[in-house]
Amino acid sequence: MKKFFTFLAITAFFSSFAQVQGINEVVAALKSGNATQVAKHFDNTVDLSLPGKSGSVSYSKSQAELVLKDFCVINGVKGFEVKHAGGNSGDQFTIGTLVTRNGSFRTTIFMKQRGDVQVLQALNIENR
Repeated sequence: MKKFFTFLAITAFFSSFAQVQGINEVVAALKSGNATQVAKHFDNTVDLSLPGKSGSVSYSKSQAELVLKDFCVINGVKGFEVKHAGGNSGDQFTIGTLVTRNGSFRTTIFMKQRGDVQVLQALNIENR
């Protein structure tokens, strides 16, 4: 029985580490304006909301990458500052400020647990 609880504790530790790792990789990619690295974490469809677009649009993984890449190139991303982060039952979110040469944008990242990996389901970038 002791071995079973040890196994559960180790599994829980590595599972929570993988969750934090996923969202940290997305944050790091946003800091450098690397849409390709962000897209590696996209779910099959992604809700993407950008300034100048009407509301949130659901894109395929490849379409969302192109739209995000275009946004990053046009705006010249300079960095990303995390303001708040949290999670529940494997789902995680981060709220921060995306800094570009054209101004700062309030950004929300939402990731959902799918099996043993986290996938990015929604990315909202809006004018401050």
